[in-house]
Amino acid sequence: MFHVIDQLIDAVIDREGGYSNHPADRGGATRFGITEAVARANGYAGDMRHFSRAAAVAIYRRIYWVRPQFDQVATRAAALAAELFDTGVNMGPAVAVTFLQRALNALNRGATDYADVVLDGRVGAQTLAALDRFLATRRASGEVVLVKAIEALQGERYMALAEQRPANEAFLYGWLANRLN
Repeated sequence: MFHVIDQLIDAVIDREGGYSNHPADRGGATRFGITEAVARANGYAGDMRHFSRAAAVAIYRRIYWVRPQFDQVATRAAALAAELFDTGVNMGPAVAVTFLQRALNALNRGATDYADVVLDGRVGAQTLAALDRFLATRRASGEVVLVKAIEALQGERYMALAEQRPANEAFLYGWLANRLN
């Protein structure tokens, strides 16, 4: 059965393309958007030019969807889970979750809707409970607002990365064009 994660992974692989080794990219050699370091940490020992699409799909599913529990978010808010997945692929799952946690805390009306969550970069019971309460309170528009908040935080981080390291300016246009809706 084809699931939403399969579509998300296909979109990331299409956007990231094949092999790349840009001199300004601290990630070094990549294929299908998977860095050499991530491939090595997941058991791949070969030349990144030959890293398989199937291996990339498995890493995306395990490391960027299941492990950070974005699959649990998807049962509540599919568009939000898709944004977290994409942000997590580009910035790391913990960063994506921290963006969600920051947004939930800022949108809880002074902790009157639900208690603030700890900014630990992990989707756990506390974060899921806050998300459930937020969505119950704000209804359908709540998911749209959370996605916008995460995109705003992501955009600010891209700008800061380019300002802090001028070599990142080589990527800023693409980050903003391809990652923010």
